Amino acid sequence: MSLQSLNYWEGLKPFDPERGTVVVEPLGEGEGFWVGACSVVFDPSDQTYYLYYRAREPRPIRGGKCFVAQSKDGIQFETIWKTTKDELNTDSIEKASLFKTKDGRWRMYLSYVDPADQRWRVDLLEADHPSNFDINQRIPILTAEQTQCEGVKDPFVMEVDGKIYMFLSYAPGNTSANEEERQQMHATSDIYNTGLSKSSSALAVSDDGVHFEWLGDVFAPRESGWDCHAARLGSVQVLPPVYLGFYDGGPSHTENYEEKTGLAISLDLKQWHRITPDGPYLTSPHASGSLRYLHPLQLENELRYYYEYARADGAHEIRMVSFPNS
Repeated sequence: MSLQSLNYWEGLKPFDPERGTVVVEPLGEGEGFWVGACSVVFDPSDQTYYLYYRAREPRPIRGGKCFVAQSKDGIQFETIWKTTKDELNTDSIEKASLFKTKDGRWRMYLSYVDPADQRWRVDLLEADHPSNFDINQRIPILTAEQTQCEGVKDPFVMEVDGKIYMFLSYAPGNTSANEEERQQMHATSDIYNTGLSKSSSALAVSDDGVHFEWLGDVFAPRESGWDCHAARLGSVQVLPPVYLGFYDGGPSHTENYEEKTGLAISLDLKQWHRITPDGPYLTSPHASGSLRYLHPLQLENELRYYYEYARADGAHEIRMVSFPNS
């Protein structure tokens, strides 16, 4: 399947991201000031949108803060919860995935740099409402040591037929690395920015959302092309009879933090096939061209996409674009 054949589904033709509404602005101007890595849930029980996002500043601060905000229209958000990297004793916080269980409990699967080994990990916070998440009560979910890789981060969680699926960005490592290179892998607490490993996509599954079975790689970077360094499945849209995956791709570690959005398709959530092999599905017309961490939100009469978007000054903001359901 090619990008051109997406005309079969009118709503999947590339949209103009410039027309999206700004939802969250960065903490400052210029390169290195980013808000994004968003996760959005609409709760019909209280007719409220809940948005997780992280705010990043230039080094050495990096991903220093993350927030949960709520809104009645999905555009004007009010912060109801936040934490900082100091509270986690970490060098950086990245994406989380918000999830509401069938019994009404709220969960946040949060990725951050493990202070024990400087590799990315994922923990779980659970509460009766997102405003009540307690960072001191987090539960370990997946670590680099458990998964025998060099880091796991950026979870996206969804439920299908009673089973919980978690897609993650993971660093497979580099078996040819010498001792000096291995020491460099985690010296900056971000292996993805070193060029000593790639950004691939893995899947873990669970019956209870707490104990996960690591299934390993499901979508890897190619040997060449626009996504030969990063292929990070960040979200999935259910489009019966298939699943549509939005992934962040890039050709080199020099474009880490500035990835573009590609599309993949699957019948079973385990085997994925690219439908944008020749170039990204979506980019920003500004600065680096980055458009990443796209999150679809299917509503009763509307389809929304929230995404991290490069501005003309090099900063990143969160935008939202909506389409009526056909």
